[in-house]
Amino acid sequence: MIRRVDTLSGDLFADESAVSIDRATLFEHLAYWTSQGWLRQLDSAFARFLADLDPQASPTVLLAATLLAHMEGRGHSCLMLDDLVSDPATLLAWPVAGLNAWQTIAPAMPAHIADWQAELTRSTVVTTTPNASNAPLVLAGSRLYLRRYYGYEQQVAAAVRQRTAHAVSEQDALVRQWLSQLFDSDPAIQPDWQKMACAIGTRGQLAIVTGGPGTGKTYTVARLLALLLATADHPETLRVALAAPTGKAAARLKQSIDGALQELQQKVGADLPLTAFAERVGAARTLHSLLGARPDTRKFRHHAGNPLEVDVLIVDEASMIHLEMMAALLDALPAHARLILLGDKDQLASVEAGAVLGDLCREAEAGRYTQETADFVARSTGQTLPAQYFGPGSALAQQTVMLRVSRRFGGPIGQLALAVNRGDTPGARAVLTGHDAAVQWRNRAGPQDVVELALSGRAGAPGGYASYLGVVKQRSQQHADHETWVRAVLTAFERFRVLCAVREGDWGVAGLNKAIEAELARHDWLPRHRGEWYAGRPVMITRNDPGMKVYNGDIGIALADPATDALRVYFLDGQEIRSVLASRLADVETAFAMTVHKSQGSEFEHTVLALPIDAGQILTRELVYTGITRARQYFTLVTANPQGFEDALGRQTRRASGLHEGLAGR
Repeated sequence: MIRRVDTLSGDLFADESAVSIDRATLFEHLAYWTSQGWLRQLDSAFARFLADLDPQASPTVLLAATLLAHMEGRGHSCLMLDDLVSDPATLLAWPVAGLNAWQTIAPAMPAHIADWQAELTRSTVVTTTPNASNAPLVLAGSRLYLRRYYGYEQQVAAAVRQRTAHAVSEQDALVRQWLSQLFDSDPAIQPDWQKMACAIGTRGQLAIVTGGPGTGKTYTVARLLALLLATADHPETLRVALAAPTGKAAARLKQSIDGALQELQQKVGADLPLTAFAERVGAARTLHSLLGARPDTRKFRHHAGNPLEVDVLIVDEASMIHLEMMAALLDALPAHARLILLGDKDQLASVEAGAVLGDLCREAEAGRYTQETADFVARSTGQTLPAQYFGPGSALAQQTVMLRVSRRFGGPIGQLALAVNRGDTPGARAVLTGHDAAVQWRNRAGPQDVVELALSGRAGAPGGYASYLGVVKQRSQQHADHETWVRAVLTAFERFRVLCAVREGDWGVAGLNKAIEAELARHDWLPRHRGEWYAGRPVMITRNDPGMKVYNGDIGIALADPATDALRVYFLDGQEIRSVLASRLADVETAFAMTVHKSQGSEFEHTVLALPIDAGQILTRELVYTGITRARQYFTLVTANPQGFEDALGRQTRRASGLHEGLAGR
């Protein structure tokens, strides 16, 4: 007996007719799925676009294209056909109703990968030879790509292979001499991963330093900078640039490196002009600013034909860099320049497509160092690599170092982060239910509990937004000049933040921002009758605007200009204040609450993480880990029930990508 599709909602019944589906029926299904929120309008529109390009394209091809667009919107760089065939439920991550609806057409689709591949290659919108065709889709084995993402992936893989192919050093003795000055001697530290990272950073044109919070990534890279200056053939002309995906992360990078170089100056004395070097390095910039973003195009001012004028480029928070940006960055980097990437491989991947740092760091945990690398480490640092980190590794693995000792996260927050990262549910629960004020779990709570925390923090953990709004109100009494007052407001605001897993609903950014605003107004911290803009409103930029020098993720606060009384939004980059008229900012949202994704690159004294009853596949181990590690001193978890939190620890993010295979030349 053969099953036939009956309704859009998912009912199946027995029939003797053959299973089939035509294009018109497919589009009816896509329209229904879109109306239910399982697809974006863009996903089904893309299928119609391809149907116009190829009137002979089969429903199978158009469905594959729809799912490809859908996966790209969720951060995947390709559609894995083997996952589509073997486990569509996990691939789609739709609710039960959506998966039932999927089953209404599943019987009409190919049952084997080879059949999907054959169907796709028959269409003129798909190519298996992208260099000989302009088709919008590329089929590479069992992976289906949008053409431009295939290009980005190939470009990144080729650049990384080239930069790691011939990693050599002829200055081992000089490197060891300087490392002994830059690091305190402690025979008990074996191996000293920070010292090892510095040594590896001196060979080749690419090095990656990964590690969790408090493992000393910027501490290490400051010493690497000093080492590169000390060993440069022409140190007086060494050009160094610092960058990060967001303005906040860039400012923190510069501040950390400047502080570390000042300390090192006292350590090395007159042997190395680190203070003057730090001034020459200049301010850290966002990647958009560094590459020269333009308002009228996706292309940057700097590229292979107009490369960056830099000898060393250090990029922090590399986990936030999406595939397209990494391709642009590598394209704009001169062949001779060194690229040093810093980041936590276990954090959430970028919002846009790709999980580049995760792909680059696939071997970081295991090390997989060759004997040649071990010999280099011994010569240049005096360190002995433990046998457990040996193994057949790629050229990239020899240029990657994972820092494994956290010097800041030794307390309950660090213990919780480690437990979550391991997927250790009992361990995480033990920390959360302990009696240390640094960590608290408000379980079986509601959004109102989050709102109450947002007002003034909790017992044992100060914070809340009343503190910064108090500074807003005290302007005339306690601050003699405008700039000092603005800095005090911005600094006070950055001490506390509410983080969300989702955007919509009572537990999401939209609902909590509205509820927090209302509660603050009820307690007279905000004006009760206000329009969109008001003094004290925190806002996040949601779209890059190079013309006004504001970028996606920047956070500022609206305050009155003392000269005109007009509202301006003030931003703090390190110690530098900049401002833009509020009336000129169209792409902003209130930022009492923000998504965990948007919080990357920031840290707060007290962080509140709000997890809804059921956010499905959105709640992952990486999301919870990233939220926890935004907290410096206090962390509060608020959950509707324990199940969502515990399910998240068992659910790891896996982004579809062919980059890892591309790095191996496959």
